[in-house]
Amino acid sequence: MYGERKKIILVDDTPIILKLARNILMSKYDVFTVPSAEKMFQFLERTLPDLILLDVLMPDVNGYEAIGRLKSDRRTEDIPVIFLTSKSDADSELEGFMLGAVDYIAKPFSPQLLLKRVDVHMLVETQKHELKNLNDNLVKLVEQKTGAVLELQRAILTTVSNLVEYRDDVTGGHVERTERFLSVLVQEMAKSGVYGDVLSTWDIDLFLQSAQLHDVGKIAIRDNILMKPAKLTNEEFEEMKKHTTFGETVIEKIQQSAKESVFLTHAKIMAGTHHEKWDGSGYPRGIAGSNIPLQGRLMAVADVYDALVSERPYKKAFTHDQAVQIIKNERGNHFDPIVADAFLASADCFC
Repeated sequence: MYGERKKIILVDDTPIILKLARNILMSKYDVFTVPSAEKMFQFLERTLPDLILLDVLMPDVNGYEAIGRLKSDRRTEDIPVIFLTSKSDADSELEGFMLGAVDYIAKPFSPQLLLKRVDVHMLVETQKHELKNLNDNLVKLVEQKTGAVLELQRAILTTVSNLVEYRDDVTGGHVERTERFLSVLVQEMAKSGVYGDVLSTWDIDLFLQSAQLHDVGKIAIRDNILMKPAKLTNEEFEEMKKHTTFGETVIEKIQQSAKESVFLTHAKIMAGTHHEKWDGSGYPRGIAGSNIPLQGRLMAVADVYDALVSERPYKKAFTHDQAVQIIKNERGNHFDPIVADAFLASADCFC
């Protein structure tokens, strides 16, 4: 019932970690601590929690084996699992996500980060249950409830995108701004009659909503890279590039259980292609020209403009006029000439 305290199980073979995490979370949640995966499964026979914080490196049954058992049991398959681990390489994190984890928190963790990430996932789970309850009654209430369902869907998308931004403080507000920039671009293109054959097939509201997930792959990027207060090294930048394909993987995972996936299709395309360039020099696949889906070509302009006019630890913010000139200079190189022209025609609306 609403108002009840949510239950969390902490699973870790290190007593100090159990004590520290419990002290951080117990003011808001009912927290149960167990020293091993086997003890967790014994606990689950009596009580099902709302969230599991699971260590990866444990004797006997490790975290990867434990989540496999959780996801294969209908009683526990839907319980969200966050890994707590000292393993910080991208391959290990991706393996965890592929097995069904919803997040990765590296040890040692900051109290504020742990609490914020748990709060976000609790909110997501609450909204998922609310959405399921609405869908159960959708046949009878479709006319009255359609608007509420769409708003709830948007709220979930916003929560997921906010989760990325909680990790990436440097780009705070980026998701909201790029969605607005995309709206301006699409309106200008509709007015000019360009790419009408493609845009006419889209539900523009769903397309704009899906833009919130274009950077969702950053969830799988290590904190020491994502939050680095300086310019990335070449090696670190190569790791950062993987957020495009990580994003595709995360969205594919959602698509497996989603009955309606139009906006997820848009989201997956944008996640995987918004760093491709018109001349083929982009990443992750180096595709060029019209082979780049229009969703990616649009997001490329919105994404770069926001990066240019935003301050970063390694650069000052460019002025609006400077950013416009840079995009103009990259017309036909980085950017689709037609999309760049739409940007130039509507640039005043980007301020």
